Order: sequence, then structure tokens, then C-alpha cells
Amino acid sequence: MKKINLFILVLIVTFISCKKDKTQDSINLKSGPWRATLQVQDDKELPFLFEVMDDQTLRIFNAEETIDVDEVSIKGDSITIKFPVFEGYIAARFVDSMNFSGSFIKKSLDRVVPFTAKYGEQDRFEINSKPSFDITGNWETVFSENNEKDRYIAKGSFKQNGNIVTGTFRTTTGDYRYLEGVINDNQVQLSTFDGAHAFLFTAKVTDSSLNGYFYSGNHWKEPFTAKRNEQYELPSAESLTFLKEGYETLEFSFPDAEGNQISLTDDRFKDKVVLVQIMGTWCPNCMDETKYYVDFYNQNKNKDVEIVSLAFEYAKTKEKAFQSIERLQRKLKVEYPILLAQYGTSDKQKAQEKLPMLNHVLSYPTTIFIDKKKKVRKIHTGFNGPATGNKYIQFKTDFEGFVNQLLTE
Repeated sequence: MKKINLFILVLIVTFISCKKDKTQDSINLKSGPWRATLQVQDDKELPFLFEVMDDQTLRIFNAEETIDVDEVSIKGDSITIKFPVFEGYIAARFVDSMNFSGSFIKKSLDRVVPFTAKYGEQDRFEINSKPSFDITGNWETVFSENNEKDRYIAKGSFKQNGNIVTGTFRTTTGDYRYLEGVINDNQVQLSTFDGAHAFLFTAKVTDSSLNGYFYSGNHWKEPFTAKRNEQYELPSAESLTFLKEGYETLEFSFPDAEGNQISLTDDRFKDKVVLVQIMGTWCPNCMDETKYYVDFYNQNKNKDVEIVSLAFEYAKTKEKAFQSIERLQRKLKVEYPILLAQYGTSDKQKAQEKLPMLNHVLSYPTTIFIDKKKKVRKIHTGFNGPATGNKYIQFKTDFEGFVNQLLTE
């Protein structure tokens, strides 16, 4: 009898264990194309495309941009996707092997955006009619035109091939990176998603105007208008931020991840050209600029030039802010110092209080060029990233030319 009872007990335990193991089995992502959507305001969907590789890593596509994502964790029917450099992540559950849904989350900003993904779909937006217009060219643009507080100007530059549209908006503080979408009849839709920012633009088109809305995640919506203007240019990026009267140099003292206070009076900066980058690890334009600066720094280590970044972080604690900084340094292989200038907010007015010799901090990123005698020679507001094409090439040429000029003095 005891042997029978023991046998029954073993069967029960085995059954429960097998059942438990079965419920804990993870669902692998199907390799191939996927289409994801984020739910923004006005019940609109912000779509983006990605591909799952055989090793369960992802590639996100925005026009010419490809973002490799290698932090994918699957446990049971749950999936977490962490994006390179940025804090934002996706937490979701599988509906089945071809669908999962959840949220795109940015904890420090208390933002949660509904998210879904479906296997096998390869069209970012549906194409359902022939385009009535071709929007290729340059567009003089105003966002929030009737709101004095939020109003700002931009330059839209687009290329159209049939229904497909790519391009970006450049502002005085940076660009909206790689936008991709379609035009159906007289309606244009453009989107981008990079793990930090989720942008959707919709507009009604005429031959000479665009009238529409810009959505950022599900927390922001604003109107914009644009008119064709092939000759339009934004104000010079070197005229927007400057030293207040009475100042000739920059002064700061901020900690690095090891707790060392770093300032321009340190020996490592003595008799060298110094580039001070005002940035944040949460900022895609800053990431684009940092990638370029890393390449430049590695190619010019034998010259008298140094780079130091001042990070203004919205992470709620110092520890979280340094974690973000260390992650960016690791992912982008940054060898020059990144100092924590501020945490708990990325407010530009608060940032200016940390650097009171500036008239304002208008943009993340901003770069301050300091010569060997520690005098500020130029301040460049914003960054024309790779999505801006020729403007990016021009930026690199001007940047390297000016640094070389300072090095020869």
C-alpha cells in the first residue's frame, strides 16, 4: 500500500512539475518582418517596422536608418525590449507567436504609451490611392504658430518616390531625424521611432502648402503649417547662444561617474583646444552628435584637443543618471569624460543656471569651442544629424576646419 501511495505521489509531483514547466516555456520571436504601432492622441497609430533576426535580436528601420537592438528578454509569455543608449523600453505579453502587445515606457518621465506588434506586415502605412501632389523639396515651416510660448520655426526637406516619402524637419535646435511615410491623394503621414522619441506627422497637402499636426508619443500634439520655399534657410546655428557681456570663458565643476570633480582648470585641458558638449543621454540628436565626436576624438588623439560632455539628465536620482551615462559611454565607446551637470530635470532654464555665463541654453546638444588660452571662440546650437544629408556633411567640414584653425594658433 505504501509503495502504491508513493507511486501516486510521484505521479502527482511529476504532473505538477511538467505543467509548471510547460507554463514557463518561453515563446520565441518569429524571425522576419514585424510591424509595430504606438497609440497616440486622437486615436491615431504611430507605426514603425522592425525585423527579428535568427538570434532573437531586432533591427528597427526608419528610412535610411537601421537601429540594432540586442537587449531582448523573453520569460514565459512576457517580453522586454530595451533600446540601445536610451532609457525607454517595451514591456509586453504575447497574444500568440505572431502578436504581442503592451507598453512603451519611460519611467523617469512617467510616460506609458500603448504598443502592439504583428508579424509578417511590411508596410509602414497603407497605400490606398495615387498621390495628388509631389512634396519633394524644401518647406518653410512654423509649429504652434498661434501660441507665442510654444511657437518655433523649422525647415522641412523631403523626397518623394511615388507614394513613398522620406525626409526630416530641421529646427534651430536640431532635427527630427529619419522620417518615413506615404502620401495618399492629398494626405501625408510620416513617422519615426528610435527608442527615445516616437514622432508622427500628418498633414493635408496642396501644391504649395502643408497643414497638419505633430504628435510626440501620447503626451504632445501641436499644429504646423508649411509653404514651399526652395531658398529658405534657418538662422545660423552660431548666432543663437553666446556669452553674456563681461565673460570670455566657461567655468564649471561637475562630477564624473567615479565622483571626481572635473573642471576646465584641470591639467588634462591645459594648453589644449577644448570642446564642451551640452547634452543628455535621453536625446537622439545628442546621440548622433556623440557618435561623430567619438570618431573625431579617436582620429585626433595625438593632437592637442579634448572633449568633455556635460549631461543634463531627467533621471530622478543621481544613481539613475550615472547609470544612463555609463550605459551611453559603454554602448558608444566614449573615452572622453561625461560629467553629470544636473539630474531630476532637463529644463533648459535650470541648465542655464548651472552655466550662468551663457545667455541661455537653447538646445540639447550645444557645443562650445574653447581655444588654448581658454577663451570661448564659438558656440554651435543644435546639431544637423545624418538625416539632414548635405547639412550633416557641411557641419562636419565646418567643424573640423574650425578645430584645425584653433589647433594651429
